[in-house]
Amino acid sequence: MSQSEREIVIPSQYLGECDQFKSGRGTFIENGKIYSQIIGILQRNEKYLNVISLKGKYDAVTGDTVIGIIDAAMSSSWLVNINAPYPALLHVNEVPWRVEFNETDKYLNSGDTIMTVVSSVDMEKKLQVSMKDRNLFKIKGGTIIDVEPSKIPRIIGKKGSMIQLLKKYTQCRIFVGKNGRIWIDGKQDMIGKAIQAIKLIEKESISFGLTDKIEDFLKHNSDLKEV
Repeated sequence: MSQSEREIVIPSQYLGECDQFKSGRGTFIENGKIYSQIIGILQRNEKYLNVISLKGKYDAVTGDTVIGIIDAAMSSSWLVNINAPYPALLHVNEVPWRVEFNETDKYLNSGDTIMTVVSSVDMEKKLQVSMKDRNLFKIKGGTIIDVEPSKIPRIIGKKGSMIQLLKKYTQCRIFVGKNGRIWIDGKQDMIGKAIQAIKLIEKESISFGLTDKIEDFLKHNSDLKEV
């Protein structure tokens, strides 16, 4: 493997032993050994082996904060596109407003965007989301962009290092949804710089030294000077 790239694995590739690691996302166990289910990037931590798909829809996990787009307003709920294979259900009991029957479209309508959290994922992958938290809201203004969901950890960075760089040099409000949608709000030229940097991270996500490269890019493409 090249020193400048992260390890890419293929289906059925041996990853490790069950007495050393637990089987995580994108893996399976056979005879006490862990193998990859998919083509993706191998992630190791102290407990788990995960394989993160290089491409594909968002694999919803309970507790994930995501950016959703309203598909339809129904009598007592909404269908929400969260970039998963199937839409999620948002019930009137899970929003911060008192919504009367058949009045859902007065609060959220088709095309509206929301900050929401995945509240339930059942065995059949039926999804429910909630807005019952003060940090969840209807999004107004700014720009929303889409990236591969598998690239989200890289865009956030270790302990939030990459996203803090983006905020520092663009002075934008930036929220990264686990489902591959990113909301950016600020001055229009700085929104553009943030988008350029995010797309660069997405393109070169498996490269080492990416944080330094992005900081250099932002320093030379930002009106904000270091103090």
